[in-house]
Amino acid sequence: MGKLTKRAVDAQTPPDKGQTFLWDGEIRGFGVRVVPSGLKTFVVQYRNIEGRTRRMTIGRYGVMTVEQARDQAKVKLGAVAGGADPAAENASLREAITVTEVCDWYLKEAEAGRILGRRHRPIKTSTLAMDRSRIETHIKPLLGRRQVRALKLGDIEALQSDIASGRTAKPRGVGRGGATTGGAGVAARTVSTLQSLFAHAVRLDVVASNPAVGVRKRVGKRRERRLTVAEIKRLGEVMRVAERNDEHPVALAGVRLMLLTGFRISEVQGMKRDWLHADQGYVHFPDTKSDGQVRAIGPRAADLAASQPARKNCPYILPSDIGDGHFTATKSCLARLCAGANIEGVTPHTLRHTFGSVAGDLGFSELTIAALLGHAARGVTQGYVHIDEALKLAATRTCEEIASLLETGGQGSAVKS
Repeated sequence: MGKLTKRAVDAQTPPDKGQTFLWDGEIRGFGVRVVPSGLKTFVVQYRNIEGRTRRMTIGRYGVMTVEQARDQAKVKLGAVAGGADPAAENASLREAITVTEVCDWYLKEAEAGRILGRRHRPIKTSTLAMDRSRIETHIKPLLGRRQVRALKLGDIEALQSDIASGRTAKPRGVGRGGATTGGAGVAARTVSTLQSLFAHAVRLDVVASNPAVGVRKRVGKRRERRLTVAEIKRLGEVMRVAERNDEHPVALAGVRLMLLTGFRISEVQGMKRDWLHADQGYVHFPDTKSDGQVRAIGPRAADLAASQPARKNCPYILPSDIGDGHFTATKSCLARLCAGANIEGVTPHTLRHTFGSVAGDLGFSELTIAALLGHAARGVTQGYVHIDEALKLAATRTCEEIASLLETGGQGSAVKS
């Protein structure tokens, strides 16, 4: 055939089984491999100095263009002409590569947008920040010097046990950031990160196999804590006292918004003014933990958000005290309020769970509550949930119920004690 082009690669249909190749007519040994899943990978095939046929992967089509792959093929085949065997060299490097080197490769490639995550999009900055934290805090200290080829499933499960028992725990240091803790949940999430980065490394031919496949991840305790009716009332009383005693008004607004909406703390603090459509009863989040979403918001919560004083050149509903960023101290305000109300075991997620529980107490379905909270769809039916009048009604009634408990004691409340 002629010169390998993007059009030709796009037109190549996946085989029913096995693999097919489309070879370039100009550079002998340069081509693209297609498998039944539709994955297309650039390859170079040649005979080494011993006369043995070698085939090596250059990169994945889509991540790498045809011209970029062509340039790489020229380099590899040029080395072959000089007596080198790049496929054997790659295999040797893969065998010797350490966990730290794979982690560094993953972070570099993900930051550059060359590794695709959910929905075949570049990995989100927030997800990458969590991955980096787990890598630097847990993975590198425990396994960083080990060669990937030497790892066994038992080594990964030992890592999980060490994290769960607190072997990598550290007290809070100077500056930002909290203490590093252990626990089953942290351990399981770290193993998930390790499994994911190894899977990307296998797919892109950085390592030969994924040693974390098949690990049985520990199950952490489900966070089922919710505020009772009495606790919501006490929290409301303390909030009124705090307001009179000069508690930060933006922080108080953040706590109220979390309770009245069920939004995540990152969503409340990072909410921009042009995302809020108070008159239509929704907020359009361009990017959340579960991708872009349109979420219903009750009138009381919408009015509270819209009434926050605007700051010049700051797009956020809850602006920071300095600069043009968003407010970040809502969590510490919540801790002070709960201490004043003698309420223990409360996190920002507790307020989110409380909102969902109140909606359940009011008789709304699990599907409706999932839509209110912005949970990722787990079935086809959830894909049809949108901001209709029924969802707006659920957001309004739940918001009003919690506002009533906060402000007036909730006489005649429909919520369970």
